[in-house]
Amino acid sequence: MPPEASPSSVATVPAGFQLKPIDAYHRRHRTFPAKGLVEKFTNWLQDVVEAVIAHCSIQGDPPIYDSRHFPWVKDVEADWQKVREELDAVMKYRDAMPSFQEIVKEVGMIQGDDQWKTFFLKGVGMDCEENARHCPETMKVLAKIPGCTTGFFSILSPKKHIPEHRGPWAGVLRMHLGLLVPEPRHQCRIRIADQVYSWQEGKAVIFDDTYNHEVWNDTDGYRVVLFVDFERPLRAPLNFLNHWILNLASLAPFLREAKGKQKDSEKKFWALFGK
Repeated sequence: MPPEASPSSVATVPAGFQLKPIDAYHRRHRTFPAKGLVEKFTNWLQDVVEAVIAHCSIQGDPPIYDSRHFPWVKDVEADWQKVREELDAVMKYRDAMPSFQEIVKEVGMIQGDDQWKTFFLKGVGMDCEENARHCPETMKVLAKIPGCTTGFFSILSPKKHIPEHRGPWAGVLRMHLGLLVPEPRHQCRIRIADQVYSWQEGKAVIFDDTYNHEVWNDTDGYRVVLFVDFERPLRAPLNFLNHWILNLASLAPFLREAKGKQKDSEKKFWALFGK
């Protein structure tokens, strides 16, 4: 098993925040308790499948991965300034971008303001053609990531806090490529299980979002990352099963709804700016 990545040495948690032992942040601990027997059974079944996924994970099962074990990361980081230039062009219209929960309503369970904005370039079952057309270099970067399923600019406003939560499926890993990181950097960070990381411009961090995680931007500036989900590298034959499940995910009602909301939002956005 490869060594876990070391979180940034300058990362800190807010005053008074106490880190718990890693077991308290395991993926089996969900953000919200199950309601009813059906949901409890569904969660149990998912726990069983995700335990198998973790066992068959080629790069092990740490909260934060050593990015050196993903050879394509160097190419992604090498082109970060091209991505930043495209981000700068669209950031002028930040206020008109949708909040995350306007696209994926389930996000509204953990936040309800408009201080977490998104600019989608790729998503499961989504048509992001117009946004993608305005960011050709970013699309080239996404094409370098094997099994990339989702890609968007994730924009956090100053003083924004995203409370603790877990992701929906252990069959994907997440990458954040730092694009715009305000100072003081140690006050702009993400806690993934019991590890804390502060983003760096031009650097990627890869982590498992099914571990409980939480975000703070306690600075006066905007924090933007290229937010990417990609298929977790798994041993055969589980990799084929995971790929099949992810392809079927586009049929899920909440993702079909997100697809429609994204397309409507994209049309409204470019109707305003006409480019």
